[in-house]
Amino acid sequence: MKIIEVTEENFKEKVLESKAKVLVDFYATWCGPCKMMASVIDTIKDELQGYEICKIDVDKCPNLSREYGVMSIPNLFIFENGKVIKNEMGFKTAEELKEFLNL
Repeated sequence: MKIIEVTEENFKEKVLESKAKVLVDFYATWCGPCKMMASVIDTIKDELQGYEICKIDVDKCPNLSREYGVMSIPNLFIFENGKVIKNEMGFKTAEELKEFLNL
């Protein structure tokens, strides 16, 4: 499964208009826990049937970060039908991430 890099320009199309549930990872390239979270997501991405996986760099997308109240990273959101249905911040192990995603 491909992980999509989302920008402020394509957010509406890739996240809000998606027919699937969307896991959105707000991250920064300089953030150690974000790098660890990316590795966990990469490890389980093939198990995420029915999900799109998107990453948003908070430094490149400050308006989206502000709009969704991202104050700490990594910050994970699940969108369904254009709405946030769940969100949690901080690093998660593979098992914790699966639980967050109800897998």
